[in-house]
Amino acid sequence: MHLRCVDCGETYPADRLVTRCQCGGLLDVVIERTGALDRSSFDRRLTALTGIDRSGVWRYRELLPPLPDPAIVTKPEGNTNLYEVPGLAAWAGVARLVLKHEGENPTGSFKDRGMTVAISHALWVGAQIVACASTGNTSASVAAYAATAGLPAIVFIPEGKISAAKLGQTIAYGARIVQIRGNFDAAMALVQDAARRYGIYLLNSINPFRLEGQKTIVFELLHQMGWEPPDWIVLPGGNLGNTSAVGKALTELHEAGVIGRLPRVAVIQAAGAAPFYEAYRAGFREYHPVTPETVATAIRIGDPVSYSKARRTIELTNGVVAAVSDEAIMEAKARIDRAGIGCEPASAATLAGLRQLVSDGVIPVGASVAGILTGHLMKDTDAVMDYHLGPDAANHPLANPPQVIDPTPAALEEILGDVL
Repeated sequence: MHLRCVDCGETYPADRLVTRCQCGGLLDVVIERTGALDRSSFDRRLTALTGIDRSGVWRYRELLPPLPDPAIVTKPEGNTNLYEVPGLAAWAGVARLVLKHEGENPTGSFKDRGMTVAISHALWVGAQIVACASTGNTSASVAAYAATAGLPAIVFIPEGKISAAKLGQTIAYGARIVQIRGNFDAAMALVQDAARRYGIYLLNSINPFRLEGQKTIVFELLHQMGWEPPDWIVLPGGNLGNTSAVGKALTELHEAGVIGRLPRVAVIQAAGAAPFYEAYRAGFREYHPVTPETVATAIRIGDPVSYSKARRTIELTNGVVAAVSDEAIMEAKARIDRAGIGCEPASAATLAGLRQLVSDGVIPVGASVAGILTGHLMKDTDAVMDYHLGPDAANHPLANPPQVIDPTPAALEEILGDVL
């Protein structure tokens, strides 16, 4: 196992505290494998009740960095549900839609998949302190996994820009919190500088071991689908770590002969935070960071660090990038919530983007689609309350405000006569 720069090809030992090449390029983890991949081991581990085999990440260890068992920190993560949703498929306009709900991870987001691998690597290389910049989900995951591993953690967050629920998680798990007067991108720049200056182990998705864990979203999704890929995989795009991990996972499965074809990948950004979409529209000939603003706080990122790897995913899979309005995101979220599944706003970009791409004729009506939901409903209750109870609630088609009545049967019948 070693690290390789995606730009210049320079290699580094895997036991180094390094997240970027000297040329400035991002790094991939390269794992040397011998022999054919035996998928039956994945099936056998499904019944494990103890140990690391319970993890929906380490179940696929043959496709992951070969870290020693004593270094592995797991809660366990993964094992998230795949929901068949005919009603949402009809609303989006496709023949089949399944939703992989990564909000069912231990701290409520997909970040836990990456964190189990990255924290385990941190222990293996002897890191003394870990850190991240975050819009909320990464900070919660870092704080929880660092506490489990017994490592001190520092999180850098943009002041007033993350939900109270995510901040509350980070506070509760005991991380040191530094609030930046600026946005996520300012926090990201500062934490990278601090990591270089003070030898801190960086846990953002610029860390290639984070993405190794996030590959297992695809491994588990396709395992649940009997290793038959859908026509499309659709997911939200913020810092673009998941987009990068999806591409790497599909490449590795295809090269190992586990899948016979690559599904196309669609990445959906919020219109107010869409630098990747704008670069895609320009044929990736130019890239410009933006000042981000969107209700979907988890993807409120204007200068994604994993841009070059995400571009590789789009080019590899003949994929597409789209941008959707906050209004479209919140309507899609309300529909996912009403289906009994629930998600945070950033996750709903998946469904909103799918509906838009079908309407635009990019994704055909007969397609089978797997959508990724990245965070739990309870990650951003402020957004829920604003949609249903805020000043514009009357304009929201699925608003569901409580109805206040006197404690009498007559009053009850007046408001519930249609169902009683």
